[in-house]
Amino acid sequence: MLVKNNYNECLTNLACSIRKYFELEYKHNTLSYIDELLETKKPKNVITILCDGMGSKIIDRVLDKNSFLIENRFKDITTVFPATTVAATTSMMTGLNPVESGMLGWDMYFKEIDKTITTFLNSEKGDFEYKTLQEAIDFKEKHMKTKSIMEEISEKTEYSGYTLFPFGDSAYNDLDDMFNIIEEKCNEEGKKYIYAYSTEPDSTMHELGTDSNEAKELILDLNKRIENLSLKVKDTIIFVVADHGHKNIINIDLNEYPDVVECLVRNTSIEPRAVNFFIKEDIKDKFVELFNKYFSNDFELYTKEDIINSKLFGDGEENEIFRDSLGDYLAIATSDKTLLYIGSEILKSHHAGYTDDEIFVPLIVIDRC
Repeated sequence: MLVKNNYNECLTNLACSIRKYFELEYKHNTLSYIDELLETKKPKNVITILCDGMGSKIIDRVLDKNSFLIENRFKDITTVFPATTVAATTSMMTGLNPVESGMLGWDMYFKEIDKTITTFLNSEKGDFEYKTLQEAIDFKEKHMKTKSIMEEISEKTEYSGYTLFPFGDSAYNDLDDMFNIIEEKCNEEGKKYIYAYSTEPDSTMHELGTDSNEAKELILDLNKRIENLSLKVKDTIIFVVADHGHKNIINIDLNEYPDVVECLVRNTSIEPRAVNFFIKEDIKDKFVELFNKYFSNDFELYTKEDIINSKLFGDGEENEIFRDSLGDYLAIATSDKTLLYIGSEILKSHHAGYTDDEIFVPLIVIDRC
């Protein structure tokens, strides 16, 4: 299969350049142009602002050529596979590819507990009460590799690492608060790395679509806020990236294809545009025939062996749960369709498919040294 993700120039590689600058070990090649910038300027502050869902194609449609983010875009790079938050933000925060971290998608099959789990929520897919399962938490702590660059900087070096999220124990209140905290940290003494994550414009695009006025206003607002921040800091390099892009979609309910559902061993997993199928052993050929009959115009179907051999989830040491998390087949969207099954959300826009709208993200570099 053709792997469109460039694992020599993706979010993982940017993260490895940051690891290198802060004197941490790294497992993948760095970006030479970022290394040169950091080593030449030697900034006291390095900031990454990750705007969820703000892919290259979207900012091209929303922002004019004289806007701050467009003017400071160094180039477009790819995200990892799949183009989704679980996989991509973990790569940006760790410097590991999904095959290494084990963080493959929004929903994953956890073999040890024999459940399909919504990865970030630690609840079973299809449980709309989102009941947290301790066994899911324990599984992730045992197997997934998610220790962040920020944690490692603080623990292993003389420098400081800070993580800004809108959730968790030390959550920022809103974007005003996030940008104020960044400014305050930059004014403190000492070399530091600040990673700030915004849920927008992803959340709004999921609900209202990529071309909604609300999504456009959010991107324009982020453009303005980041420009204002850049005027308030010095001795600082700011990277602005996205974890993935977005695409307006048409939802297909697998329940409307009972002959396909009859082939399934368990719930689907990973993503509605990168769909993981576990199939009954004696009817795999039937499943392939049915799938191609109904969905071949919109999805490419690959075997587990295809996925492993292609290194679609990146290179590196395979996480011990990687192969067990993969189904017998993986269907990757090439058009605007999703495949929904038990517990899947009905959304207006999505990601994780293999279109340019989803896999290309901007690498924006703002030099305030």
